[in-house]
Amino acid sequence: MQSRIAKLFPLALLTLVGITILIPIGRAQKSGAAFSPNIPKTWDEAAFKEWATPVAGLNVRPTHISVKEYYALPVENLKTYPVYYPGREPAGYWEMLQKVGPQPLIEPAKLRSEADWIEAGRNVFEAAENFTFRTFDPELIAAARNRATFGDNRPPLPGGTIPLLMWVPTKQGVALSLANCAACHQPYRPDGTSVPGAPTTSMRFSFANVNELRGRIRSINSLVDGGAPFFMGSAPLGMWLYQASAVPWRKDAANEQWKDMTEAEYNLIRDAFRASGGTPRWNGSLHYPAKTPDLIGIEDRKYIDHTATHLHRGIGDLMRYAALVSFAEDADFGPHRMLSGGTKRVQARLPDEALYALALYIYSLKPPPNPNPFDEQARAGERTFARTCAGCHTPPLYTNNQLTLAEGFTPPQDKPASLDVLPLSVGTDPGLALKTRKGTGYYKVPSLKGVWYRGRYLHDGSVASLEEMFNPDRLKDTHVPGGFIPAGVKTRAIKGHEFGLSLSAEERAELIAFLRTL
Repeated sequence: MQSRIAKLFPLALLTLVGITILIPIGRAQKSGAAFSPNIPKTWDEAAFKEWATPVAGLNVRPTHISVKEYYALPVENLKTYPVYYPGREPAGYWEMLQKVGPQPLIEPAKLRSEADWIEAGRNVFEAAENFTFRTFDPELIAAARNRATFGDNRPPLPGGTIPLLMWVPTKQGVALSLANCAACHQPYRPDGTSVPGAPTTSMRFSFANVNELRGRIRSINSLVDGGAPFFMGSAPLGMWLYQASAVPWRKDAANEQWKDMTEAEYNLIRDAFRASGGTPRWNGSLHYPAKTPDLIGIEDRKYIDHTATHLHRGIGDLMRYAALVSFAEDADFGPHRMLSGGTKRVQARLPDEALYALALYIYSLKPPPNPNPFDEQARAGERTFARTCAGCHTPPLYTNNQLTLAEGFTPPQDKPASLDVLPLSVGTDPGLALKTRKGTGYYKVPSLKGVWYRGRYLHDGSVASLEEMFNPDRLKDTHVPGGFIPAGVKTRAIKGHEFGLSLSAEERAELIAFLRTL
């Protein structure tokens, strides 16, 4: 089925270099059964011109690292191997890792068909490492092979492997590392099967012993939480957090408090954040969570991130965004330079071919089989939905691909023409959109496809179920949220998006039954 985005942006008009030519954006050129991919350049100044949305409060776009800097990063294209639960490792496996040497993660010359490229992308999605977590520390490597590290309370996956962890044979020897994409976008069911592309909302708790080892790697490698592509140096924790999250153009106490935050204070805020179903991100904030997005169906989404930080005009933009968050994050915002002298960017990147294969694979992802029946109750809910919800959550994508205003935000007169904005606010918490470096002043209208398996609702994951979402009591200050709640808070109202709250109990149940069929 042709993508909605392909329909919106079927052709690129090249006028930036004085030539006016219509060409397909990142579309493969086929000749017979052969597949000749038309791979966009990942880091491309022409593509950057309108890609990022200006930051709220500054009305300037983040400053990306230059094309020269990006392509000067050494290419890392190394195959990884799973870490087995101690006692489940195949005979001779560890010895094989010592001998095999560095092998390629992706071999473009061997890919003949589109299916080959998608399969290569699956391997990138599941097996690419987060470069900042690579370690040769002998104690950590020994811990990954020691049963005492993991305990007996959580079984490994059915094949005996441990999620998130991986071995990386390099020229310097075998390193221990952690997964990149799969860490946040490949949740596991109780039976050990996974749902690639879906948001990981509970695996971090199920495999808490893995997180303990991850924390030790983070400490030794001087990493801030969330997998940012920086080594933070010898500065105190508070300065790490300030670089990662502070918004210096906002003159409030919260920004200065980062600098002096103790580890105990940080742990309280971080643990509260985790209930959102999100991962702390560079340029985000532990105070204003963003739940992990669903990648299934992203080909049909016009914007990336809850706050529409970037346009999604085609496969090149998805490649670009994967590169951005993995090894090229922004750290300059107008006159504000967020990195201190001791902080260093990771010196590694995936090849463009790997990012292209990855994006192709993500575009190919399908939702898991839906167990919810489209029965009479759901049919009644569909009628209610058509009457009350379809204006914004328009079928068949169940989003109109537009933006709404964060409460209190007035768009500037010179807002980009590429932003399709509804001049209204649904009243949800404005913190992410106005008080973080990911803030644009906007929230995108989310697709409702797949709401039955996602597990968190609203952009900050405050709501844990559809029943809670449509419970009028959530507007009361005495409400106990099922999802995110700030540290030290016991009850709070979950304000905003009041659509559907005035329906009768029967109508709400019918609407929920329909939503679960999407």
